[in-house]
Amino acid sequence: MARTQDVTTKKNVSKFEADVQHTGSYAYTTERLSARLANLRISKCIAQAYDFTGKTVLDVGCGDGAYTLEFPTLAVKEVVGVDPAGLAIEAANVKAHKLGLDTTVKFEVGNIYDLEPYLVGNRFDCIVLRGVVHHLLDPARAITGLSSFNGTIVVLEPNGNNPVLKLLEKYSQYHIEHEERSFAPARIRSWLTAAGFHVCSSKVINLVPFFCPDWMAKVLRVVEPLFERLPLVRDIACGQNIIVAHRIGRTA
Repeated sequence: MARTQDVTTKKNVSKFEADVQHTGSYAYTTERLSARLANLRISKCIAQAYDFTGKTVLDVGCGDGAYTLEFPTLAVKEVVGVDPAGLAIEAANVKAHKLGLDTTVKFEVGNIYDLEPYLVGNRFDCIVLRGVVHHLLDPARAITGLSSFNGTIVVLEPNGNNPVLKLLEKYSQYHIEHEERSFAPARIRSWLTAAGFHVCSSKVINLVPFFCPDWMAKVLRVVEPLFERLPLVRDIACGQNIIVAHRIGRTA
């Protein structure tokens, strides 16, 4: 783990380690219907947000690798997933090997606050932060630490303007144990701008909560396209926001 561990790593890392140890994966990457539907919508939006063809990708906060292993379907040249949870990285490497993707996808233990070794030499075209920022002790510092990156950043985060989500963060045992703290999209955009990036797109998506009953997930998926098109309503009803930012002076 990175040398900044004592200052920057929250207790939730050990909780994620326990999740992998007990079940082999994270709760939100399970086969539960709501999780499948939510993840499908999120993955589709990430795939549409940036042309990954032939690109090298750094997937920061990759967890158990479930999402990182989707990138080969987008014709990436290479993807490296990093995460501070060592057990999750072990599980991710096992998955990559079983799927025969270990030549394209690599997983390494790393810390978002200490990414400089990955940023030198312009090795990567794109950094993906999928569901990472709301778990961090100092998210503004983490984004600032990417200021030397000369590529594109794709950020996918829970929508901090969603009142139901804020209640879950306050009262849900899972959210409390994993120290989840969502932020308004405008706040995340301000961090990116302060770090020298130009935000070229930002939108809220997905109406299906990860842990809702199957019947609710089915209903919400049907009405989701309508809600995503309604101004103001979507800003508080949808569960995630996706932001794409380029280094100022770079267009792709």
